Amino acid sequence: MSGLVVVGVDGSESSSAAVETAAREARARGAGLRVVHAFVWPVPYALPRPSPGGALPLGPPSLDVSEDGLREMAEGLVAEAVGRARAAAPDVEVSHAVVPGHPVTVLEAQSHAAELVVVGSRGTGGFAGLLAGSTAVHLVAHGRCPVMVVREQLRVDGPVVLGVDGSAAGAPAVDFAFATAERRRAPLVAFHAWTTWNAPMPAPQDASAVYANPPGALAEEEEALLSEALAGHCARYPEVVVEHRVVHGRTREALIDASRSAQLMVVGARGRGGFAGLLLGSVSQALLHHAHCPVAVVRGRR
Repeated sequence: MSGLVVVGVDGSESSSAAVETAAREARARGAGLRVVHAFVWPVPYALPRPSPGGALPLGPPSLDVSEDGLREMAEGLVAEAVGRARAAAPDVEVSHAVVPGHPVTVLEAQSHAAELVVVGSRGTGGFAGLLAGSTAVHLVAHGRCPVMVVREQLRVDGPVVLGVDGSAAGAPAVDFAFATAERRRAPLVAFHAWTTWNAPMPAPQDASAVYANPPGALAEEEEALLSEALAGHCARYPEVVVEHRVVHGRTREALIDASRSAQLMVVGARGRGGFAGLLLGSVSQALLHHAHCPVAVVRGRR
């Protein structure tokens, strides 16, 4: 066995789906699986009872919660997740850990030793209207390895869809998508969307010429950009059936629509647009919240 896949669990429905997905990923990679649950000791805010004279007692309120009981609940939650993982992939070596601390901090630390971290899109807390929880979004931005965010509903058919923008930051996502498609024996759709606003504009050869592109030139350049981004990968992964799909349209909307029929969406953390200081681009953020399938965001190791 080599490598490690880490899955964060909290008892939510998307967490259960993440466990099954992580177990299958570990089996396909020949890796071990570590089930991790992080928890924070609750802070009581119950008002103390007033004294007979009517005054409230000074000092912190007493904690009427059993620490042993909380840990026992956490261990039970993890044991259930381990059982689910072993049922999904009986031949995978599964370990587990119950770690005091905030889930974001704990899982980010776990990502240092992992080749992949898998989490549910939303946990047991947060707001019902959000499709991706704060833990998932933060981990995608700060994790030290690729992060896969899983929703409650899974599908095993359909292609792996790769969002390509031709940037150097997106190169690790191309590697990840081809390797994943090969392991899953799934077709790969290499998807590139462009508009006249995000397409690179070459300078005119003649300074006196009108700064314009001949009809069809931008589309040809964008198709060439996609082919260049995939160069060499088809030879390395000859069993992967690849479809090139170049669309004239807004990237976020086009990829969200493509996710309806996909089993996995793969994107880089940041593309060729946006601000250099941002750890997570607008496209990857939009997919985390609105994609109809699991999303893997690949930023590589830093």
